[in-house]
Amino acid sequence: MNKTVLVAGTASHVGKSTIVAGLCRLLARRNVSVAPFKAQNMSNNARVTLSPDGSWGEIGVSQYVQAQAAMVPPSTDLNPVLLKPRGNEESQLVIHGEARTHLSAGRYYEDHWEKARQAAIESYQRLANAYDVIIAEGAGSIAEINLHERDLANVETAEFTDARIVIAVDIERGGAFASLYGTIELMPERLRDQVAGAVITKFRGDESLLDPGIKEIESRTGVPIVGILPYEDPGLPAEDSVSLPPEDTKAVVGDEDEIPDSDSVIIGVPRLPRISNFTDLEPLSRVPGVRIAYLPLDARIDGCDAIVIPGSKNTVDDLLVAKKAGFGEALRDFQGPVVGLCGGYQMLGERITNAAIEGTTQRDAVDGFGLLPVDTRFSTDKHVECVSLRLEGSGPLAGASGIVTGYEIHMGRTTVKGSLDRPLGKSSCATDWILGTYLHGLFENAIARTAFVEAIHRYIGSEPPTEWQTAHSPHDAAADLLKGNLDLSYLDLPG
Repeated sequence: MNKTVLVAGTASHVGKSTIVAGLCRLLARRNVSVAPFKAQNMSNNARVTLSPDGSWGEIGVSQYVQAQAAMVPPSTDLNPVLLKPRGNEESQLVIHGEARTHLSAGRYYEDHWEKARQAAIESYQRLANAYDVIIAEGAGSIAEINLHERDLANVETAEFTDARIVIAVDIERGGAFASLYGTIELMPERLRDQVAGAVITKFRGDESLLDPGIKEIESRTGVPIVGILPYEDPGLPAEDSVSLPPEDTKAVVGDEDEIPDSDSVIIGVPRLPRISNFTDLEPLSRVPGVRIAYLPLDARIDGCDAIVIPGSKNTVDDLLVAKKAGFGEALRDFQGPVVGLCGGYQMLGERITNAAIEGTTQRDAVDGFGLLPVDTRFSTDKHVECVSLRLEGSGPLAGASGIVTGYEIHMGRTTVKGSLDRPLGKSSCATDWILGTYLHGLFENAIARTAFVEAIHRYIGSEPPTEWQTAHSPHDAAADLLKGNLDLSYLDLPG
């Protein structure tokens, strides 16, 4: 008989994704057949994988990573409903990996929610037939009383899977016991018997200080505290922009220190209002001596050693905002390596036509930053595909050669004018220090990552690190975070 655990939460960003990944890897280590599942996700960080019909489709990055933790092939059944925000209170609706329409929250619940619910049930049933254990992830809080009758990721999932529920609560925010008590009181009464326990996450300090609170909360709710997870980051990709700094705040992240030292190289990343797939930068942030600086669009960039322009869920509107803030002018004056990924690539070009399809601003053509001789034309057809390309390095990837893999998700088609280098296939383009490509996941490939960092050091006249990143598995780190800190006996899992 299939066993399902739903990891719900008291709020967003409380550690649900990490717990799911950790449980998947712990069970996989025991040779248990396990798969992750999230009925409905809202994220602009997506990965490409196969749909049940064999076509390429999109799922949230967390479920892709959780599949890796479970050591199973990813598929769109792991995240059958994906909402990708695009501004103006609209989202793109993706069901079973296929983009269906753009709509407001009201239209989604009125016209599409029942179809989404049925898609989630179908996906879950396929997974339940194929795996012994399903570790499901909720979304936000399970106690959103305004959404109880249409909460697909939490309430509906708990009901149609008959899952045992574990509730994650983030103690770093303060008020953890009050949050947990309120969540249990406000969640649907019909689900309370399914709650197996609660997990306190992101704890620092002496656990014995929690004993009086744990005793009281268990007495008041009848729900046991089954784990206390220390504040440690296993390095899993971020699911959404909650983990990014605000748009008007400069923040530096990297492998070690929050504040860069004199030997570090700084890669500036413009904090686009509708930024997407910013997980493309995470492999670079784990390289010794590399710091990623997320910059407001009006910030100075002359203190950066390189610039990477990430993807955008709405390229045209983000391009217009960036130009108004002066980022385009600053970029034209910048002399170092520049990489544009997907939407960032489109922005680097000379012109975007049929722009009204992508932007809310009703105009047919928009001028780009003009740093690459390419034109992009938008259409309603969305290109979604996993790809394997031969890299013949030039520009910021000079010297690299070999096969790289990744995925493409875009609506525009880009035409390269002239005879410039195309190091990553016919739709890419490179000059001496500028590269544009549609390949998401580029820097997950060691040859591309190494070549780019070496190019940055070459530009500033310094030596690259002698020791590159050692092998690190965030999946194992998530499992180790749970091991010894979470009592699995309450979840009645096999193995």
